[in-house]
Amino acid sequence: MKRGKKESKTVTEVKPEGQGFPGSERKMPETVPVLPVRDVVVYPFMILPLFVGREKSIRAVEGALSRDRLIILVAQRSAEVEDPSPEEIHAVGTVVMVMRVLKMPDGRVKVLVQGLARARIMEFLRKEPHFEARIVEILDDAVPTMGVELEALIRTVKEQVSKSASL
Repeated sequence: MKRGKKESKTVTEVKPEGQGFPGSERKMPETVPVLPVRDVVVYPFMILPLFVGREKSIRAVEGALSRDRLIILVAQRSAEVEDPSPEEIHAVGTVVMVMRVLKMPDGRVKVLVQGLARARIMEFLRKEPHFEARIVEILDDAVPTMGVELEALIRTVKEQVSKSASL
């Protein structure tokens, strides 16, 4: 399933031999398992515990553990869908590193992940036993530089917060 290309701030093309993540020496693999998530968005540098209960999602986590511990978390378009298709999954997600995995007595898996970089899924390579995708773009979010306008905005916000706190 090919995805349409949209405009982004800065795009790093991932070559088959691997491209580095922004601000890291770690290389991006050519393909990664996909973990569709409901009602949560993970950002780069964020550390988050997730409870994984769907069989297909547990297999995706196991696939990431058997390789380089990298997986892409993408939000589902509808939280009510139990088994989403590639069309029901957003194209942009966050590549995360699986830090810890704990198997729960009820069959679910608790996973601690850390966001590395936003990425765009270009193609789903397989759907079974879990989703796997080719990522061609690592989206590098540029940090704004501190200019006169930004300093003035920050000063104004601080003053307004101070005034409202005194009320």
